[in-house]
Amino acid sequence: MAHVKLALRMLFKTPFVTGVAILSLALGIGANAAIFSIFDDVLLRPLPVIEPSRLVNLGAPGPKPGSQTCGNAGNCDSVFSYPMFRDLEKVQTAFTGIAAHFAFGANLAYKGQTVSGEGVMVSGSYFPVLGVQAALGRLLGPGDDRAPGESPVVVLSHAYWQSRFASDPAVLNQPMVVNGRTLTIVGVAPRGFEGTTMGIEPQVFVPITLREWMSPGFKGFENRRSYWPYLFARLKPGVSIEQARASIGPQYHNIINVVEAPLQNGMSPKTLARFKDKPITLEPGAKGQSSMIGEARVPLLLLFGVTAFVLAIACANVANLLLARSAARAGEMAVRLSLGASRRQLITQLLVESCLLAAMGGVAGLLVARWTLDLFASLLPTDLMKSMDTGIDGTVVLFSAALALGTGVLFGLFPALHSTRPDLASALKGQSGQPSGARAAARFRSSLATAQIALSMALLVLAGLFTKSLINVSRVDLGVKIDNVITFGVSPELNGYTPERSKQLFVSLEEQLGALPGANGVTASTIPLLGGDNWGNSVSVQGFQQAPDTSNNSSVNEVGPGYFRTLGVPLVSGREFTPADADESPKVVIVNEAFAKKFGLGRDAVGKRMAADSSPGAKLDHEIVGLAKNAKYSEVKDEVPPVYFFPYRQDPKLGSMIFYVRTSLDPNLFLANIPKVVAKLDSNLPVEGLRTMPQQIRENVFLDRMISVLSAGFSILATLLAAVGLYGVLAYTVSQRTREIGLRMALGADAARVRRMILRQVAIMTLIAGIVGLGAAVALGRFAGSLLYKLQGYDPVVLAGSAVALTIVALGAGFIPAMRASRIEPMTALRYE
Repeated sequence: MAHVKLALRMLFKTPFVTGVAILSLALGIGANAAIFSIFDDVLLRPLPVIEPSRLVNLGAPGPKPGSQTCGNAGNCDSVFSYPMFRDLEKVQTAFTGIAAHFAFGANLAYKGQTVSGEGVMVSGSYFPVLGVQAALGRLLGPGDDRAPGESPVVVLSHAYWQSRFASDPAVLNQPMVVNGRTLTIVGVAPRGFEGTTMGIEPQVFVPITLREWMSPGFKGFENRRSYWPYLFARLKPGVSIEQARASIGPQYHNIINVVEAPLQNGMSPKTLARFKDKPITLEPGAKGQSSMIGEARVPLLLLFGVTAFVLAIACANVANLLLARSAARAGEMAVRLSLGASRRQLITQLLVESCLLAAMGGVAGLLVARWTLDLFASLLPTDLMKSMDTGIDGTVVLFSAALALGTGVLFGLFPALHSTRPDLASALKGQSGQPSGARAAARFRSSLATAQIALSMALLVLAGLFTKSLINVSRVDLGVKIDNVITFGVSPELNGYTPERSKQLFVSLEEQLGALPGANGVTASTIPLLGGDNWGNSVSVQGFQQAPDTSNNSSVNEVGPGYFRTLGVPLVSGREFTPADADESPKVVIVNEAFAKKFGLGRDAVGKRMAADSSPGAKLDHEIVGLAKNAKYSEVKDEVPPVYFFPYRQDPKLGSMIFYVRTSLDPNLFLANIPKVVAKLDSNLPVEGLRTMPQQIRENVFLDRMISVLSAGFSILATLLAAVGLYGVLAYTVSQRTREIGLRMALGADAARVRRMILRQVAIMTLIAGIVGLGAAVALGRFAGSLLYKLQGYDPVVLAGSAVALTIVALGAGFIPAMRASRIEPMTALRYE
């Protein structure tokens, strides 16, 4: 306690120095704590279940002829067919159980109030394999998924039970309508359990055997060529993941070769051989299943590295401040040593001071972390933000405490060792000369400042790369005109509408929206434009010769009348869809240029025929009536795929639709009209994803914006800290060399020469740091290459620009000390003797 009291007294004797040190550390520790919070939430924190380390995720890479439905839980290599899931359940011996799940959009109605949300269809083994217990009632079990449609029950998530039902235990056995079907509430999931897929925050869990109810039109329970459920399992005690892989592999291949291979028609021998040899994969599943984990790993590791650089620069600043202060306290240390204090006692005292300084910086850093997390959350899409924890919990506080303690020892150790060297005679001479070890301290300070500049150079280059990449993304030709366009979705099928009634609603909604003042155009599509969704199938096209292993797949969208005109997509030839292209009229399609190129149609596509079917002898029953310019389909950064469009009014199985309204008014003000129009047609029909198209584009490229903004902010912060550090080193150096500079000026050196001497030191440090920093920047650029858009990690313009910017900052930091040195009076300097 005596050490702490003395440390506080010494720190507050120099409040300015203490304040600068605390601020530097707060910025460094806060930035690291914020990124760690995200890193922990996405990559480290296991599922809140029993022994999550025994969970494994199953995958099925290889040819998947037929239909594939993939979502947030992983790419299409991870999905299985439902019959394969049931087969594996029966034959496996390495697991306590295998579970299946599939996320879906849910319209939830209770006591006449309907809201849109998310749900997960789960097998009866889902909760038992996870080992979780109900907070109320019971969870779904093996008795709930024996046959399709047999068990109309639902389990609520704990968060939904609290927010919608006010934690009322009386909800048990009450009816609830999910996607138009009445289910009975049988239980509530445990607190904190939000499913096994990051990015999805389900309100309800229903048996997987209810998919025909939850997804009208689905007929895939017996189809081995329909791939959609995700699988995970729990290892039996004592069984390793390698042993489980060796056990289930032969069982999987036996099913593939004996049951599924004979069902594959029209497959070349080469592809059939690949189909028979495709493996089943097992990966650690403690974090659950989510494509976000793989996508976020490189960006988060990169941001973690960036904030580590920022902290290193902040620590270098504090170390330099402590070195300068230790020089001023050299006499004090010498006196205490001469009076009998041990060097260990003095080092302990100085380390207590540095650790106390770091602790203050750590506390202030939590506030910086909160601000940084708020900035991070503002860059996330709305749906993703709801499913992520951007708060500061106990783990983050412990991390900050450990970081503060570590940095306290790190930046305090050398100054403590240096200032307690037992060289009493030199120290007690006061200002008659430089104490022993001053040159070593000066070299150490200069090395720290040089390292700071090098780290800043690397971060500036990285920020420049991401900024230029974002500029490249913003300049992408989308092929559509998104200004003043509003988009939203409705899913009447989830409220129990029949396809015919849904279509009538869509037509009425188009008419009602078109009648609004300021509405210049209204259209619709089943696949949201640049919404990240894909829908495709194999096709037959007049004149295109199909061959084994030849890709005849195309993306597809169902659109409303005026789609291309409303969204500003020009037609090269042919005509637009009209309201007359409906059920009884001839089937028509419009194709884009990429489609025409892939299938050899050229500019003469109009008039040719095609079929949305690739089977031999498929009837070419659709006429191509228009050829549209290429426009982006799902992702801003992806190449335009071949796409064919057909009128949604010719689809007998419509269930949901995305609408687009072009307005001459302010879109943000026009938004308020949309829910009113929908409510007029059906007050229980939720409006989904209401936003402007520019907002949808920003969310489509949110990762690019997030990395660019955060890396730019951190690099600017690092550069400012490095500039402060360089200024401090030079200012202290000038004060230490006052006598030398005075003698130089007394012997004839003019002010300009003195300034050049100081700035020469800056230039040398910057040159060395620049070379080292550029090397580090190139390495970082290669690591970040997958995140850059149409840009190399060693872009010469960015490298040169960063070097020039850092040189200007470094010379600016050195200019004031140089000016002060040039104004030293020789007689004043000589008084130091």
